[in-house]
Amino acid sequence: MRLDSQTKHPALRGVGFALLAALLFGASTPLVQRFGVNLGPWLTAALLYLGAAAISLVFPARRGAEARLRPRHVPRLLGVALSGAMIGPAMLAWGLQRTSALSASLMLALEAVFTVLLGVVIYRESMDRRVVAAVGLLLAGAVLLVVERSGQGPVQLLGLLAVLAATFAWAVDNTLSRPLADVDPSAVVFGKGAIGATCSLLLAWGFGETLGAWPQMIALCLVGALGYGLSLRFYLLAQRAFGAARTGSLFAIAPFIGAFVAFLLGERGFSLWLGGASILILAGIYLHTTERHSHVHPHDAVEHEHAHRHDDGHHTHEHEPMPEQAHSHRHHHEPLVHGHDHMPDLHHGHVHGPKGAESTSTP
Repeated sequence: MRLDSQTKHPALRGVGFALLAALLFGASTPLVQRFGVNLGPWLTAALLYLGAAAISLVFPARRGAEARLRPRHVPRLLGVALSGAMIGPAMLAWGLQRTSALSASLMLALEAVFTVLLGVVIYRESMDRRVVAAVGLLLAGAVLLVVERSGQGPVQLLGLLAVLAATFAWAVDNTLSRPLADVDPSAVVFGKGAIGATCSLLLAWGFGETLGAWPQMIALCLVGALGYGLSLRFYLLAQRAFGAARTGSLFAIAPFIGAFVAFLLGERGFSLWLGGASILILAGIYLHTTERHSHVHPHDAVEHEHAHRHDDGHHTHEHEPMPEQAHSHRHHHEPLVHGHDHMPDLHHGHVHGPKGAESTSTP
């Protein structure tokens, strides 16, 4: 079977989406610190995801191009909203008001570690020696960040640990959202943002948090629209092509983007500890994102619905006329065995054993 360039290089599409997601999210971190001054963490989280929900309405999916959000997706969407649109941003906002934006931005690299580990435990994604080394380097970098902040006093350290908690919450979000990668990203972003913003507003009211100046709150909504809404849309598209663990690893460049933006905004608290952490984290990202994975693997027969094309080597059903663009409808896959470079994406969920792929749950 002939595979086109997208199938020969399955990571390219995922890399592009993951980089855009990382750019938008990374730049948002120091901006949340700047615009969130004197605002409570729950109100900050609500404003960020209010913006995220709003932008999903501005950029809806092309009609017929994406699978619809169904009632069966609601429980998972609630979990995504709880972890990613409430706990994650609230912990980040609380931590950023107590620690350095530079250190906090770099600490966000731990989201990749937690995402990788959860991907292995829950989805049994492959984790070879190269990936293990990458995770080890990322963890070592985080340890140096903790050591550096511990010398700045307990408040600074608590702020950094709150950011660490936010990375775990977002890793849970990433892992829960993986099965939603085949659903309309605009609908997922809107649902997550609307639920998260509503619940966070209720918590802000319950904790007695007060509103800030309108320019400040509008700025946070704009940061949320780009750094959380549009970034999440790109992240979901990357997961679809790239897999949860690899998307999380490449997304780890977001901390360096955040650190660079913090530097541009005037922060100069760089130290040898931060330098060492940056080197370790960069090395870990390099090892993980340059991984190659190719072997003969099977696809079981299955029927499902998601956005797809007919030039990817996995969708061979017929249309009259044959559509050239991505489209969505319920379709059937015949059993197939072939080999090519691939990632643990929507169509490559097979289990790995000593001799390669042993089985698969998705075609």
